[in-house]
Amino acid sequence: MNRLVGKRPEHEAIYIQVKELILFGEVVPGQPLTIHGLADMIGAGITPVREAMRRLTAEGALAARENRRVEVPVMTPDRLAQIDLVRLTVEPKLAFMAATRDAAAIIQDMERLDARVDQAIKGGDIRGYLEANFRFHFTLYDAAEAPILRRITESLWLQAGPSLRVVCGRYGTSNLKDLHQQAIAALRSGVPQEVADAIEGDIRQGMDFVRQSMDG
Repeated sequence: MNRLVGKRPEHEAIYIQVKELILFGEVVPGQPLTIHGLADMIGAGITPVREAMRRLTAEGALAARENRRVEVPVMTPDRLAQIDLVRLTVEPKLAFMAATRDAAAIIQDMERLDARVDQAIKGGDIRGYLEANFRFHFTLYDAAEAPILRRITESLWLQAGPSLRVVCGRYGTSNLKDLHQQAIAALRSGVPQEVADAIEGDIRQGMDFVRQSMDG
């Protein structure tokens, strides 16, 4: 458990643990999940795991099926198109807003996280890549101080994360072009639109990666 999770109330810490299993591809689309199975997986009690699954179902990260089954939803072209549309609308805006604030305070953290992305790509570490990439983006988005947009964005990442994990597992991470340095350079130069453009390009690359795998 990371240090930030450890400082939270138990029910919130368990929610974050389950959420990160989904975000970083530890469970795959179509995989059925049970309260007892998840509780055993993370070493937690039944009650907080049940609450975490309820919250994540409400957020669209899990889907309720017949006979009280819960699973990670399978990505479809229609779902992907909707996620793509909203991500490309909201995330560049968050990046732009962040760049109009005291962006200098986050550049060092973003550089450190981008180095972790590069290291994960070189080493074929898919979980490491997904986690570092998520934290890179959300370090930027948090600086926008726009909690409603941030919450929408995290919900979409939860829905896309498992599918991206499958694609990375099938094709690897070495062919992913790292556009993060472009965003960092624009932040350093103080040009918000260039930051937004870099983030838009990064989003398109990831979503196109998923789309191409579905077409294939």
